[in-house]
Amino acid sequence: MPSINHNNLRAVCHAIASAAGSTEAEALQVADNLVTANLTGHDSHGIGMLPRYVACIPTGELKPNAELTIVSDEGTTLVLDGNHGYGQIVGQKAMEMGIARARQHGVCVVAIRNSFHLCRIGAWGEQCAAAGLVSMHHVNVHGHDGLVAPFRGTDSRFTTNPYCAVLPGTDNNPPTVLDFATSIVAGGKVRVAKNKGEQMPEGYLLDGYGKPTTDPNAMYSSPKGAIRPMGEHKGYGLSVINELFGGVLTGGGTCRPENKHEHDTILNGMLSIIIDPMRLVTKAFFNSETDATLAHVKASPPANPAEPVLVPGDPERATKAEREANGVPVDDETWAEMIAAAKSVGLTAAAIEAIAFRN
Repeated sequence: MPSINHNNLRAVCHAIASAAGSTEAEALQVADNLVTANLTGHDSHGIGMLPRYVACIPTGELKPNAELTIVSDEGTTLVLDGNHGYGQIVGQKAMEMGIARARQHGVCVVAIRNSFHLCRIGAWGEQCAAAGLVSMHHVNVHGHDGLVAPFRGTDSRFTTNPYCAVLPGTDNNPPTVLDFATSIVAGGKVRVAKNKGEQMPEGYLLDGYGKPTTDPNAMYSSPKGAIRPMGEHKGYGLSVINELFGGVLTGGGTCRPENKHEHDTILNGMLSIIIDPMRLVTKAFFNSETDATLAHVKASPPANPAEPVLVPGDPERATKAEREANGVPVDDETWAEMIAAAKSVGLTAAAIEAIAFRN
């Protein structure tokens, strides 16, 4: 498959989401969020998720056009229920509410439960940063089979439980965006490797018998394999904290098998802490100290002159610029899955390909 223009790719996702039952506004937002994940290099959270989304609609796991509801509102704390709606909608609306409260009170803690897949968590940190606010996000999944083995364990017990922390930009630097799965690799990246027919690096996966493997198909076999935690006991510890913060403190539930749904759904809990940094320090100090610190870190002589020192957010910005100019690469298997999803909601392969490859 050749690379596809990002605007055409948005139009493809919009057409499929619309045909699957979303309103115009919802379909546009879902499409933009997914393609932005691809543009920033996170293909694991991009358009390749859409076939899974579409398959979850007939079973009721995902409910297009669902309304976000307020469970409790204490001013500086909000508990919100996504009601199985698209995470692209739930996440944006929840952050809008949290941003307004943080501006008013200086801080807001937002607990989201029962959101369908929140996709790239960095998008919600970036939304807060665009408003000049610091944010931290702890995420878990319930209703889903485990994907990740605990440190010293041999089978999966929880999912990839992302952590995100974002500092807003200054006059001289863009936002610092830290966003990562607490497993050694995101589950979607294993799917991407499988679709491309590639092997995973050594040390990433265990097979269904608890033995090391490089075959991504281990995660799609029976018995199913497991992804290892990042950073051994340290990454594992952060995974457990995210499980508890995202599952217990939101009221959404955790990875326990008793919380398993009839279908292997992707319901996220997310605990977000949003802070107005100007309530803590002056703008002059924030800007000068942030700029000086980032400059100090990046001034380290690189081990490889062709690979300069970066800070969180730099790789995504570089990939976005390259893919906006040259298109988004889509492997054959992922494209076949997109076509199958389109057909399942009444669209034809010819119609989708006409959108994807138009001038």
